[in-house]
Amino acid sequence: MQDIKINSRSTIGISTPAYIIAEMSGNHAGSIENAKAIIRAAKEAGADCVKLQTYTPDTITMDCNNEYFHIGDGTWKGENLYQLYGKAYTPWEWHAELKAEADKVGIDFFSTPFDFSAVDFLEELGVEFYKIASFELVDIPLIEYVASKGKPIIMSTGMSTLAEIDEAVRVIRAQGNEQIVLLRCASAYPAITDEMNLMTMKNMGETFGVLVGLSDHSMGSVGAVTAVALGAKVIEKHFCLDRAIENPDSSFSMNPEEFAQMVKDIRQAEKAIGIVKYGPSSQEKTNLTFRKSIFCTESIKAGEVITEKNIRVIRPGYGMEPKYYKEILGQVALVDIERGTPLKLDMIGKR
Repeated sequence: MQDIKINSRSTIGISTPAYIIAEMSGNHAGSIENAKAIIRAAKEAGADCVKLQTYTPDTITMDCNNEYFHIGDGTWKGENLYQLYGKAYTPWEWHAELKAEADKVGIDFFSTPFDFSAVDFLEELGVEFYKIASFELVDIPLIEYVASKGKPIIMSTGMSTLAEIDEAVRVIRAQGNEQIVLLRCASAYPAITDEMNLMTMKNMGETFGVLVGLSDHSMGSVGAVTAVALGAKVIEKHFCLDRAIENPDSSFSMNPEEFAQMVKDIRQAEKAIGIVKYGPSSQEKTNLTFRKSIFCTESIKAGEVITEKNIRVIRPGYGMEPKYYKEILGQVALVDIERGTPLKLDMIGKR
């Protein structure tokens, strides 16, 4: 399972902190100034990366109003696909300016292409890695084309069967590209944590020998923090300035305060996971004295025999270790030992 080098600043790997992506999607609400503000706010909230989606209504669907193009349920119930994407898409003429803004504030920038023309556009823009959306995991020609660019690919797997994921991964690898991260994803908006089945994320990593993570559409950060505890190395969350700024994605996006708290919780979880380490921690060392040890519980004169009546194993831990208790019984005191004294090796001897 190889580390994925995103750029000179960022690496995704087993031993690196989770890579946290702020997904802008349609949260700019049609304003480039909002888009720039999202980039700045994401950086301030602790995101490692901001992500766009690169499509137009015409590159992702067609302008048709028959029943096939209408959404019948969920967050976008009643919407026509072409009209919905017209509200949500990020104008391509903004991309260069937004990438420059990301470079300026020091946050990584990448995007999800939805057709070949978007890939070509992002290549010209100099994007250093790609995202494949859950709904595009079955678009094998697109995945093959993205993989042919030889850049890292973060691929969401919402709705996908094991066989579908296997096919997509094989297509990427057939292009000589091993730079793959698979994200567990519940493709519902919003999703519920009850149906995340994060053990599937772990299994994907084991099955395909790749790094894994979570694309999280649920409210709150429980799913994200739990995923990190289970080994997620990438977390992606939709990010908005304020859910009051209405757009197709606002209802299931995190605001800056919520995102910052999630980042804080993830980083604390990573510290709690830590490394394999036995023995007292630095915090525990001061409590070693409250372990048990052997104490003199009745005053003993020099030459007197050590018995169960004049020594005990009690707290605190200033005397000999309890494991020597039976060995000490029957020996004699070499000096007078006052009641309440921790027993030391040089105080006793054989008869």
